[in-house]
Amino acid sequence: MGERAAGVPAVLARRANRVVRPRDTAGVYAHPHAEMARLVENGVIVRLATGYYAVKPLNRLGMDAWRPELEAVALGVAIVDYGTDAVALMGVSAARHHGAVPRAVAAATVAVPKQRPVLHTDVGEIGFVKRDTNRLDVERVETELVTGWVTTIEQTLLDIAARPHRFGPHLGDFAETMVALGRRADLALVAELAERQHLPSALRRIQAELDVDRA
Repeated sequence: MGERAAGVPAVLARRANRVVRPRDTAGVYAHPHAEMARLVENGVIVRLATGYYAVKPLNRLGMDAWRPELEAVALGVAIVDYGTDAVALMGVSAARHHGAVPRAVAAATVAVPKQRPVLHTDVGEIGFVKRDTNRLDVERVETELVTGWVTTIEQTLLDIAARPHRFGPHLGDFAETMVALGRRADLALVAELAERQHLPSALRRIQAELDVDRA
């Protein structure tokens, strides 16, 4: 039995990105908003925020309490709005992906091509940072909603060091996170990225934190 047999409409079942906006189904449904509300009531999708919904994975159908992870939502929202190659999880979200922030946090960060305000969702807050992802060091990431990009350990370390006031409040122990990333990072690559992205002060901050850890 496929997802259609399980109650997921074909227009949603074949989407690569399980985050969907009502306007994405405008060519199928005469009244997309009403259809989204019906599918929420039937337990096929969940509301994320105004204008955004998540199609439940097949193995989550029938689980009324299920909610997707915030990082998956952040990436899905960014991809549905800007496209896969224009966005990437970064900052605290990337640090969580790399295991440097073991606890769940109520905020996610994603790089996007244009400035936009914070989006408050039913699973947490999504912050958007205007960045050109072509200039970032990224790798592939698979989430329960979509496959996309996340910054590498080295890029994540550099980003966090460059913007401690932006990312620090969500990391808990800022120095501990830096060290956790630094232990696994290729420091030569970090230095190369810092030079390429004109972030010498961030590199010095990283070196200072790691030196303190080794003392």
